[in-house]
Amino acid sequence: MLEGLIEFINIIINPQTPFSEILNSIFKHLLETLYMVGFSCSIAVIFGLPLGIFLCITKRQNLTPSPILNLILGGIVNIIRSFPFIILIIVLLPLSRLIIGTSIGSSAAIIPLSIAAIPFIARLFESAFDEVDKGLIEATKSMGASKFTIIKMMIAESMPSLVNAIIITIIGVIGYSAMAGAVGAGGIGDLAMRIGYYSYRADILIYCVIAIILLVQIIQTIGDLIVKYLRKHK
Repeated sequence: MLEGLIEFINIIINPQTPFSEILNSIFKHLLETLYMVGFSCSIAVIFGLPLGIFLCITKRQNLTPSPILNLILGGIVNIIRSFPFIILIIVLLPLSRLIIGTSIGSSAAIIPLSIAAIPFIARLFESAFDEVDKGLIEATKSMGASKFTIIKMMIAESMPSLVNAIIITIIGVIGYSAMAGAVGAGGIGDLAMRIGYYSYRADILIYCVIAIILLVQIIQTIGDLIVKYLRKHK
């Protein structure tokens, strides 16, 4: 174990590849990762927010109760979430080819990443809306507020939890994008697998892992600060 640790440290300190070349490669592929994650998470929020609202308000004894519709939608969400991501990519290759014109590359990966992220973030949004004080909803209804006004109030009240849900999703999609790299999607996962793992370049692989860890830590820290600010000024 000690020998392995020493070897690990030695690879970091004395990489096989020139350090400037490692940084250039990681920076280029990191931009591809940010491109995939940024677009995928934006699409997930756009579609996941109304889906999360709908899953919440159609529950029994809620704003617009519709148990059957809630059950059907919830079932669809659960089915998509149950798919292992690597299988979901393969299943959605024809859809990526139809929409993007190709099934490989960063742009093509946005389709399966978005479809995987939408039900995930929708469930997180649903949980955030469930936490809104029911007494506050009833008080708003008693004042004659429309359903749209009540939904706006629910969004405002649960904003810290919604932001936290978005941060969790972003970090999850970063992990998904690394897996997508294994099937030619590009990004930091592609660099780690194609050059680091398959070409036996341990230095590239280790520095890719370090880059992903740093990226996740930065995003989580920024997210925590935003959530803290929102809760303080709620």
